[in-house]
Amino acid sequence: MDMYELPAAERPPHGACDCHAHVYGPSERYPYHATPRYAPPALYFADYRAMLARIGIERAVVVQPTVYQTNAVTEDALREAGGAWRGVAKFTDARMVDDIERLHGIGFRGVRLHGVGGAGDLPQLEEVARRIAPFGWHIQLHMDAHRLEEMEARIAALPVAVVHDHFAKLDPAEGIDGAPMKALLRLLSRGRSWVKLSGSYLVSRQPLPHPDLVPIARALVAARPDRMLWGTDWPHPSHKGPALDDEDFLRLLALWVPERATRERILVSNPEAVYGFAAEAS
Repeated sequence: MDMYELPAAERPPHGACDCHAHVYGPSERYPYHATPRYAPPALYFADYRAMLARIGIERAVVVQPTVYQTNAVTEDALREAGGAWRGVAKFTDARMVDDIERLHGIGFRGVRLHGVGGAGDLPQLEEVARRIAPFGWHIQLHMDAHRLEEMEARIAALPVAVVHDHFAKLDPAEGIDGAPMKALLRLLSRGRSWVKLSGSYLVSRQPLPHPDLVPIARALVAARPDRMLWGTDWPHPSHKGPALDDEDFLRLLALWVPERATRERILVSNPEAVYGFAAEAS
């Protein structure tokens, strides 16, 4: 098989998890935080559950969309999932951190902070980490890769694990020897950072199967297979282009990770460690 040809589809293992997706709902029920930078799709719990069933995924992690004022849409989705899903919250102000105990009971296990195009939430990094640490939560970082060098010491010093969104937004043009990649590998070597192999179309400069991303994906997996996660980014709210088939993201994972046992680790046991799912029997 050519290294840039997507492998044939295969059924994922029992207990596989989509570690990055969003759900949406009507604005009259879930008011927008501000004028959305994208048009929120009218897709909610049932739509996402149907997609997961089609591609054979049993578990999920729902990341609260930025367009809403509160975490209510994700809270409702987690309740409807009956414990099969986990959530990642957003905090629009410091007072929301006081709600952690309630959110934990619903199924939330992390907070997403943004630093794309500016400082965003990053000034809150240490304070949020301090507040969530007693609950075993993690911080999910969605930020520009060029910040990794300047943020490396701060991230390494946090008392919680850090999950880096969408390949840590690495630029494939810099390759595996770029400074951001080296900083990320150093963070991974410390054993407290995780990387989501997700949002490939947001990172790659080439169409599916994103050949420019293959060396980066394989280098990350080779360095710390025990710190890799996988996700679809359903329903792809920032994607501009032809409709996407979510099964292709499983096929991409097989391209990046040829070894079946390692893929199963990324799909099953790694999410169990981060999100607190019950361990599947071996």
